Amino acid sequence: MGRRILPLLGPALVAGVAYLDPGNVASNMTAGALFGYLLVWVVLLANTMAWLIQYLSAKLGIVTGKSLPELLGERMKRPWARRAYWAQAELIAMATDLAEVIGGAIALNLLFGLPLLWGGVITGAVSLVVLAISQRRGARAFERVITSFLAIIVVGFCFSIVISPPDAAATLAGVVPRFEGTSSVLLAASILGATIMPHAIYAHSALSRDRFGLVRAGARRRLVLRATRVDVTIALAIAGTVNLVMLLVAASTLQGVAGTDTLQGAHDAIGEAIGPVAATLFAIGLLASGLASSSVGAYAGSEIMGGLLRIRVPLLWRRVITLIPALLVLGSGIDPTWALVLSQVLLSFGIPFALIPLVALTAKREVMGDDVNRRFTTVLAVAAAVFLVVLNVALIALTVTGA
Repeated sequence: MGRRILPLLGPALVAGVAYLDPGNVASNMTAGALFGYLLVWVVLLANTMAWLIQYLSAKLGIVTGKSLPELLGERMKRPWARRAYWAQAELIAMATDLAEVIGGAIALNLLFGLPLLWGGVITGAVSLVVLAISQRRGARAFERVITSFLAIIVVGFCFSIVISPPDAAATLAGVVPRFEGTSSVLLAASILGATIMPHAIYAHSALSRDRFGLVRAGARRRLVLRATRVDVTIALAIAGTVNLVMLLVAASTLQGVAGTDTLQGAHDAIGEAIGPVAATLFAIGLLASGLASSSVGAYAGSEIMGGLLRIRVPLLWRRVITLIPALLVLGSGIDPTWALVLSQVLLSFGIPFALIPLVALTAKREVMGDDVNRRFTTVLAVAAAVFLVVLNVALIALTVTGA
């Protein structure tokens, strides 16, 4: 890798943590435990689409020097339209936060036996520290902290597959697209919502803006865009591999085992099938996932509010406020794993609201100049958006009819 490119890497690795949050863990582990290798194709498809989407988001921030929420806020002239759009985006951000805090709480319960409510408080407190670092030390320091968490996540979730490899033939069979009833469609939507996350689309454009500013056309922009493609490729290769590993571990060791449709049950089953070291590393990976993604989620939520409503609430105060819904769920006694899975389904419904404007803006020459999307790129992005919308409509129809 060229010496000029290496210093420019980082924003995609931070955004990529959103693809490894506790919602991903819950969705992938539940899919593997209930349906084995059936939904391998969904994980592969989701990460393929995610590469294109995240690159477009980063490119938008680099070329315009503005985030997606900022650009949308400028183009929505009517205040009610901005507020309505913000309301759905804020709801999605809250669903994201719910998954991340619950995941951290579950991990602390598995590791130290802490009550879920206290685990949620601690997860929120640590994310406050990480955000304080970003406020005081800048984007590069924030990237280093999040990347360190990413390394822990990779080790924590990938150890098990080294000890207990999956069935190669069954894995290949899982590449063939198919469903088995409404529950499998629900989990497919959950995997997509956990992988192609709306807040990651909003955040990546802001991360690129904060790191590079407005990069004017010329050799510098070409270099930054080339580095961004490398950055996104590395980030999504890591995220895609870990997501696939989660599902494969669950399919090979947890399918048919009672209670493994919860993270607590999966942790216990991994301990019995593979050993206590694997179970401990799984819990540590889950904790790092919750802490890192919670910080990135708060960053994205702040950008959404600032860009659409033009209101800048201090990031640390926002972090405290958005903790409340997650703590209420943890204190209510609701099954935390299914709260995680359902939060990811909600995220999948927010994808079109972020993805369609992203595709539209990056396809406009007056916005992107010479870096406007090529026609083929736009066709692929539109196809991804259509697929996601159709899947969500099918989910509603199957659920309502009970098919």
